[in-house]
Amino acid sequence: MTPAINIIPATEAHAGAVWRIFREVIAAGDAYVFEADTTYEAFLAYWFAARAYVAMEGAEVLGSYIIKPNLPGRASHVANASYMVAAAARGKGVGGLMCAHSLREAKSQGFRAMQFNIVVSTNVTAVALWQKHGFAIIGTVPGAFRHETLGYVDAHVMFRDLADIGDGSAQ
Repeated sequence: MTPAINIIPATEAHAGAVWRIFREVIAAGDAYVFEADTTYEAFLAYWFAARAYVAMEGAEVLGSYIIKPNLPGRASHVANASYMVAAAARGKGVGGLMCAHSLREAKSQGFRAMQFNIVVSTNVTAVALWQKHGFAIIGTVPGAFRHETLGYVDAHVMFRDLADIGDGSAQ
């Protein structure tokens, strides 16, 4: 029997494992805006400046996500989130578990909606997963992402209202 996947707040003790996942994900150059040479310090300043969480299977970090206000001030009621899953953990449903968890967390933190500013159009797995969790494409920015192998590709802005998120049953 395999251990359950638990999602918990990330701590300093998780930083190394999350950094390894971060480097692995950004190295592909196909889904995140970060350059492959992003430093550990820049990673920490970005990822751990937000509310960070880790998906754990036993003592192993399978993935991580962050929640933060999409914008400050009068737009701070809309959350933004980023998710990363270790290559070895893909296909286990970790991304979906983290998305569902993040929707409940965002709602509990007082956010009214969640917006993703740049979902790479060629990342069809992510687009489908976010749609499965109630996100809609509300706009597409032509050529907004410089893909490592495909060149300039479109990026979607995706949005989801959190009004229907309950305390234990995200979609």
